[in-house]
Amino acid sequence: MRLYQGVDIVEISKIKKIMGRNPSFALEIFTDRERAYCWSFREPYAHFAGRFAAKEACAKALGKGFLSAGIDYAFQEVEVVLEPSGKPHLKLYGWMAKICQKRKIDQFTVSISHTSRNSIATVTLLGA
Repeated sequence: MRLYQGVDIVEISKIKKIMGRNPSFALEIFTDRERAYCWSFREPYAHFAGRFAAKEACAKALGKGFLSAGIDYAFQEVEVVLEPSGKPHLKLYGWMAKICQKRKIDQFTVSISHTSRNSIATVTLLGA
């Protein structure tokens, strides 16, 4: 078995500032489902920051950075969805899913937490 792990922390104020300056940021980075979830909160930016951190943590766990040549579009290929219990879960699509298939990764866990200033996410992947 192989274990892959990634972690990322994001300043909530930074996400809020970026989204204020660049309204297309949310469309480029987050899926429709993620945007609907985050905007449903009175204070959505902690949730956007948590999902952004989860996407980055997943890329780190895979040993790939989103800003490497040609893969910056992959942010939407990592989606944070909620199980009925409220627990976050990762869904991977496209290029990111192919990397997992090649590495025989079949189990994903994600944990997201917030303070008043930061959101943090950790991703653990398990493969054969």
